[in-house]
Amino acid sequence: MSAARLTIDLDAIAANWRQLAGLCAAETGATIKADAYGLGVGPVARRLAGEGVRTFFVALAEEGAALRKAIGGGPRIFVFSGHMEGDTQLLRNLDLIPLLNSPDQLVRHTERARGRPFGVQLDTGMNRLGMEPAEWSAVRDMAVMLDPALVLSHLACADEPAHPFNARQLRAFSDMTAGISAPRSLAATGGILLGADYHFDLTRPGIGLYGGAPHVQAAPVVTASLPVIQTRTVQPDEAVGYGNAWVADKETRVATVAAGYADGIHRALSGGMRLWAGDTPCPVVGRVSMDLITVDVTALDTVPPVLDLLNANQGIDMLAQAAGTIGYEILTSLGMRYRRRYTGAST
Repeated sequence: MSAARLTIDLDAIAANWRQLAGLCAAETGATIKADAYGLGVGPVARRLAGEGVRTFFVALAEEGAALRKAIGGGPRIFVFSGHMEGDTQLLRNLDLIPLLNSPDQLVRHTERARGRPFGVQLDTGMNRLGMEPAEWSAVRDMAVMLDPALVLSHLACADEPAHPFNARQLRAFSDMTAGISAPRSLAATGGILLGADYHFDLTRPGIGLYGGAPHVQAAPVVTASLPVIQTRTVQPDEAVGYGNAWVADKETRVATVAAGYADGIHRALSGGMRLWAGDTPCPVVGRVSMDLITVDVTALDTVPPVLDLLNANQGIDMLAQAAGTIGYEILTSLGMRYRRRYTGAST
């Protein structure tokens, strides 16, 4: 078979959740949006539920539907986008909890799903989602009277512990929620690592579960192995790939592997990325194309049947740095052509 393979370690995801949960006196949930950051919501969610996760977060009601199908009834599922037009039946039928982002959403939920659970998202300075202070002041009494299941906000700079905006948002959130009895949540992965002042009643780690920064102690979760289709010897002054972007300065053994930007391997990685044969790095030469990557394997005595894009030597953040992006984008860009294999129990 020529399709690249992703091996996803469910034991590592569970261990990363336990490690983050161990830092919190609060309940620890899990953010599992975007198909569990591209790794497969069903197996990942079932394993986390088996570890004791009782509260999940997704971006969209449709994602909540897929998650509910995977884990069944019981655990709470919060929807970051709130109560959007057309969501009412889905929210009601699948027991999804919208995080209301505006007075308009609060009115919609009250009119169409009164008595159904909801949460409130507050904007403490990120200017992305949630009610701004003036909006919250106008509807706070009404919202609190309706007994929200959760009030939350999101930190903009939690991956930079010394950034002054963290403390500013903490003060804003504390001020906006002073005197309410509803459970509160401010911390995702970075917020957990900032310390107990940020934890409140519920934390919601995301990227740290999947092996990404800022959770530097996280166990690696994903191995991506790319099949070698062909090898050739390239002579000095011969070019490789589109645009003659790389020219050999000496005799070079080049392997062509079956993956490319259609598989989420960014074209920006051309010339700045290495694949790995065990512990031996092999530099990419020429441009990453749609389905193929060419790699200098001169250092290898024997070319293996696969070369690794992601492994213990090169995690998602190392690869992201080479691409000028972040680990989140690397994970969520991994395409559907990979054969996926899960290790560790999924209940």
